[in-house]
Amino acid sequence: MKTLEELKAIRESMQSQLGLRNESSNRTRVVVGMATCGIASGARPVLTTLSDAVQQKGLTDVTVTQTGCIGLCQYEPIVEVMEPGKDKITYIKMTPEKALEVVEQHLVRGQVVTKYTIAETIG
Repeated sequence: MKTLEELKAIRESMQSQLGLRNESSNRTRVVVGMATCGIASGARPVLTTLSDAVQQKGLTDVTVTQTGCIGLCQYEPIVEVMEPGKDKITYIKMTPEKALEVVEQHLVRGQVVTKYTIAETIG
């Protein structure tokens, strides 16, 4: 059995190894819904494409992660982009090709690809 201090040290070590940061950081978070509905709709290749493209472009201020159910199963695969100081952008019915466009237009150039957003689709 580990002590509480040992467990805290292990957690801090693992967080730094995984590149996790606190919510007050100035990094952009890209989150892919990877619940059963997302995976069945093709979220895994979208996640892989986003991760690879962010690395290839050298976007060190962008973190790509996954989450569970976002709650909008009919719009999967879903990708949320959260930039510090800006409203969250929710992209729906994503494909690897659309994901590449989002990386280039939104993450690199700062232009939201509105044609793939939930606001454009159901708004």
